[in-house]
Amino acid sequence: MSTLDISRWQFGITTVYHFIFVPLTIGLAPLIAMMQTAWVVTGKEHWYRLTKFFGKLFLINFAIGVATGIVQEFQFGMNWSEYSRFVGDIFGAPLALEALVAFFLESTFIGLWIFGWTRLPKLVHLATIWIVAFGVNASAYFIIAANSFMQHPVGARFNPESGRAELDSIWTLLTNNTTLAAFPHVIAGSFLTAATFMAGIAGWYMVRNARSGDATKIAEAKTMWRPAARLSMLVIAISVVVVAITGDIQGKLMFQQQPMKMASAESLCHTQTDPKFSILTVGTHNNCDSVDHLIEVPYVLPYLAEGQFTGVTLQGVEDLQRAAVEKFGPGDYRPNLFVTYWSFRVMIGLLAGPVLLLLAGLWLTRRGRVPDQRWFSWLSLLAIPTPFLANSAGWVFTEMGRQPWVVVPNPTGDQEVRMTVAQGVSDHAPATVVFSLVVFTLLYGALAVVWYYLIHRYTVAGPEPGPGAVTEDESGPDDEGGGGRHRKPEEPPVEPLSFAY
Repeated sequence: MSTLDISRWQFGITTVYHFIFVPLTIGLAPLIAMMQTAWVVTGKEHWYRLTKFFGKLFLINFAIGVATGIVQEFQFGMNWSEYSRFVGDIFGAPLALEALVAFFLESTFIGLWIFGWTRLPKLVHLATIWIVAFGVNASAYFIIAANSFMQHPVGARFNPESGRAELDSIWTLLTNNTTLAAFPHVIAGSFLTAATFMAGIAGWYMVRNARSGDATKIAEAKTMWRPAARLSMLVIAISVVVVAITGDIQGKLMFQQQPMKMASAESLCHTQTDPKFSILTVGTHNNCDSVDHLIEVPYVLPYLAEGQFTGVTLQGVEDLQRAAVEKFGPGDYRPNLFVTYWSFRVMIGLLAGPVLLLLAGLWLTRRGRVPDQRWFSWLSLLAIPTPFLANSAGWVFTEMGRQPWVVVPNPTGDQEVRMTVAQGVSDHAPATVVFSLVVFTLLYGALAVVWYYLIHRYTVAGPEPGPGAVTEDESGPDDEGGGGRHRKPEEPPVEPLSFAY
């Protein structure tokens, strides 16, 4: 394998691995803030216990996510130095803003939230988790802005004297229409991931407690886990709708900006008018003549492309390839059709997991019911990984579909602001990259074991017992207004592995 191939494998492995933790962090922080708000407003103990319980899982995920994310920005300098040299002035701007503004914001206030339970007034402490929730979503915006530049470079111009792309307008860069379309889609997917994670755990606990025969646990299933499940199911329902709407908007934009990606997503090899949407194909895909479309649906693809059911002509991969050669010179400008085609369908198909959990959960918890069916317990657990995998498949589609470009030419922008992946790789010996690939893979594998162990341990352990007077104010009368400190005299001593809970 060449240095280019190994570098691509390393970036793909570390990035996909890192993104496992990202959507859960983005979506779970606001959900925790909602539960803590419910506790502050109502004073109900179960919201306090749920906040602490899911807060502990959030912190484990956040810590592993930070550890795995550090490598990502360093990779641009290590393995993609030519890319960094060419667009570093532009690409580095949103990454710097992410570190200086969003990451420092969330890191500071997450510390205040962890250690402020007995030291800060309730409303001030509540504000810290809302700031954390804002911070993680702001981080996502700046990262997506950086990635969107690779998909649709704006706010930049090519300087022939330096041979580099230079930032022309930071505002244009941050308001890239690709960013504005991708951000709500990613955030909705993150809320869907976190809500499914929360609903899956709550569903498992409802069944477990309902079947235990213990009156206390049965009551807990109804008074604590059912409200958690209903809240998360509401978020799932909203998220699914928003994911569909924003995905449609983003798809229509991609048909304009990256027609090769969208043609590859359909294995549409030749230009057609009103082509059918392919559900199932067989063949190698990368050889267009060998692709057989077995199941197709009419009207869908023209609507996805231009919002109308007929009268739409879409260019095929082979025709786009010929046009690219004429414009940019000899080369293969087609992505891997097999990966692009199937990652798109895996992304969509795995949404069945959260939807099934939502429908079954709403029915089984209607009118105050608590499910005790064992199959629902299994459904709850099996649904948890599906949005994680769907998010990963979506990013595989996004990044593999733009190949061979690392900076895709903007159809309406400076045509010199472009770069192929082969042009952006560092001039390393293959053995050097193999060494770092092996080290990172082993390290990330060890971190995966740690993450699973901690998540499993604290999930099975369940919420801590309620401290009793968790809303009691030290000064007495001020508690009603939420301005006093909330003390927890019965809370057990701090354990190092429980992240100061």
